[in-house]
This record gives sequence, structure tokens and C-alpha cells, in this order.
Amino acid sequence: MKMRWVDSGRGMGWCCGLAMLVVCSGSVDAEDWPQWRGVGRDATIDDPTLVRQLPAGQIPLRWSVPVGPGYSGPTVSDGSVYLTDRQGEAPEIRERVLCLDAATGKLIWQHSDPVRYEIGYEASGPRAAVTVHQGKAIAIGGMGRLNCLDAGTGQVIWSRDLQQDYQIRMPNWGITAAPLVHDDMVIQVTGGRGGACLVAFDLASGQERWRALDERAGYSAPIMIRQGDQDVVVCWTGESVSGLDPRTGNVFWSIEMKPRNMPIGVPTPVVSGDRLFVSSFYDGSMLIELDMSSPNAKKLWHRIGQDEKNTDALHAMISGPIIKGDAIYGADSYGEFRCLDLVTGDRIWEDRSVVPINRWATVHTIRNGDDEIMLNDQGELLFTTLSRDGIEIRSRSKLISPTLQQLRRRGGVVWSHPAIAEGMIYARNDKELVCAPLRAE
Repeated sequence: MKMRWVDSGRGMGWCCGLAMLVVCSGSVDAEDWPQWRGVGRDATIDDPTLVRQLPAGQIPLRWSVPVGPGYSGPTVSDGSVYLTDRQGEAPEIRERVLCLDAATGKLIWQHSDPVRYEIGYEASGPRAAVTVHQGKAIAIGGMGRLNCLDAGTGQVIWSRDLQQDYQIRMPNWGITAAPLVHDDMVIQVTGGRGGACLVAFDLASGQERWRALDERAGYSAPIMIRQGDQDVVVCWTGESVSGLDPRTGNVFWSIEMKPRNMPIGVPTPVVSGDRLFVSSFYDGSMLIELDMSSPNAKKLWHRIGQDEKNTDALHAMISGPIIKGDAIYGADSYGEFRCLDLVTGDRIWEDRSVVPINRWATVHTIRNGDDEIMLNDQGELLFTTLSRDGIEIRSRSKLISPTLQQLRRRGGVVWSHPAIAEGMIYARNDKELVCAPLRAE
């Protein structure tokens, strides 16, 4: 494959060039990032006022505030940043939900609950991003404490202990899927027994509205799509990819994807037109064709390698793939960044410069127009453009340092997904939450 490197220049040129861009293009108000992977849960923004080049070395920060460990990414809504973290050590561990001022990082409120972890990688705290919707902040803890809080004050509106209520068949790494709000319901992957892998709760009261799927939970967050005149919630469990009626939980379609080892589907399903793509560390990649006139679907291909080292197509771990045009892009099991043909799944090219090659190497990719913004697990921010011809890396800079509690190997990692809102990028590790401008100041 072809790789092109573009010199980033120095910080002053970065700022001056962007100032001209802002004058020429006028003011553009970027959207909030109110839930996991942004407004559409698809890690996509459209902000032409962002810089085209990053400064060399460390990106200048607007602010940095100390936080506890956690894998959850930040969310941004109405001038506030929301994050979950862990405080204390066993047996006195608490999970917190934090609300901070987006402009300054100043703490506005916090809520905490005691928790006893019985999951792997417990040292790093809660996993799922907070969902903010119409004045409510909905947060799920690593062991299944589901809170609906007043987004402005932190006051508890309702709270559920899902482990107690649904006898969760707890995934090895706990509950990771961020809550999905649809109309007047919160849809949550619980992994509960008795056909309660996926449960919908009344947004106002927390009462159960429906339950569905007698399957083991995975780690992937559900998404909402449209097929014909029907909203469809797509849930990738530890055993299938299914489309359900969000009003009732009735299953419209289901495509089996049984694990050959352990359920380990982490990335959120990716949709482009009538194509839906999922990728798993052990179980390879599957492309699904969506019927756009009615809620039906069928498998087009499922490609799986010999094992997680000898892979075919894409065996993604944490990194979220994207579909762009007629190609799929994403990081494989050890971080090899690949381009696949959408129709066949055949590999077009592979690049090893985006993230250091290691087991579970991770890069989060956010689309902005025709470009891609990447944060790798070493805390480097990359401005890139992906195509079937290769990857163009225009610039790369340091945003945040990796920390050991997310992974006590190879000097630590940054596994949490960043957020971009109003020209700012927000990222966290196990010690701090940082904010940096992506527009000239």
C-alpha cells in the first residue's frame, strides 16, 4: 500500500492557517457529543473549521483535571462534560458520575455508588459512556448499576441494580454497552437471565417496558437504524446480531454469530446505506445486507482467520471500524490498520504506522467530512485521510499519556474513546481528563 507523510510544521503556522480558514468559511456550530460515539453513535462529525494540521510535539491543552480510573469515554452536552470513574480500593470502591464545565473543567456535580467488582480488569473502573438526553444523564456501572440523573444537578431520578434485578450472566469484563435512549425508553444491554439480555426501561420511572433475547451479552453498544418505515434497534450480543422493534422488543431478524472461544464482540456495529458490519477479535468479520423497505436482513459474508494472530479480513478488538465508500477500514487484532473491499472482504492494503503493533492495539477513528481523526492507544492524535490507495497521515501529535491501570503492560494504554464538540477534543486516561482546542485560538 502507499503511505504519504505530510510535515505538520510548527504551532504558530497551525494557528495562523486555521484563522484564515475560519474567516473564509464563516462560523460553524459543531454538534454536541451527547452519547457514546456522538450524536448518531457513528463517530462522525462535520466541522470544516477544525485545523488541518496539528502542532509538533504536545498539543496545547485548554485544561486538564484529575479523575480516577475508568474505560468510559467522555460525553459533551449543553456546555457540560460527563464522565464516569472509580474511587477507592476494595472493599470501599465507589463508581462516580461526574459533570464538569466544558469550558474550564470545573466540577459541577458528582454522584457515587458503592460497588464490588467481580470482573476482569476491575482496577480501571466503569466502562460505558454517559448518555445525555433531554435533561437526563443515564449512566451504567461496570457491575450493572443503572442511574438516571438530572443532567444539571446530579439528583437521582431513578436507579436500578441490574445485577440484582436480572441475575446477570456477567461478561468477563463487566457491563460495557452505553445506554441507548429511544423515544421515552432507555434500552440497555444487561446480560440478564430469563430472556433479558436486552431490556427497555421507562425513561421517566425506570420501570421495565420489555425484555428480549435469551443470549449471553457481548460488549457492543446497541444502535438505532431505519428499515422502511420502521425504527429498528440493532443489538450485537455474544451470540447473534439481531434487529428488534424498539417499541416492544419483538425480534424482526437475527443472524447467528456464535463465538468459537468466548464472546468478545466489542466494537459498535457500523452502518452505511444497506450494509451493516461487525468485527470480533476471535470471530472475524461479518457483513450484513439490510432490507431498506422492511425490517429484514441477510448475511452476505463472514470471514474468519485461523486464530486471532493469523487473521483474515479484520479481527477488531476495541477499535471501531468505519465504512467509507466501497471500502472498510479498521485496526486488526494486533493493530495492523487495514482496508478491505466492501463487497468481498478481501484485503486491499495494510499499514503498521498508525499504532504500535501489539496484542489488543487500539485506534479510535472519528470521521470529519472526507477526513479521519484518530487517537491511538499511546495517546497520539493523528489527522489522516483514508482511501483505497492508502492512508495519508498529515500530522500526528501527543494529546494524552497512556496509563497503567487500563492495561498493565507495555507502559500502559489509552483505550477510552475521545469526544469532539464545539471545536474541542476531550480525552481521558486513568489519571486525568483533558480538553484541547482543534480550532485556532
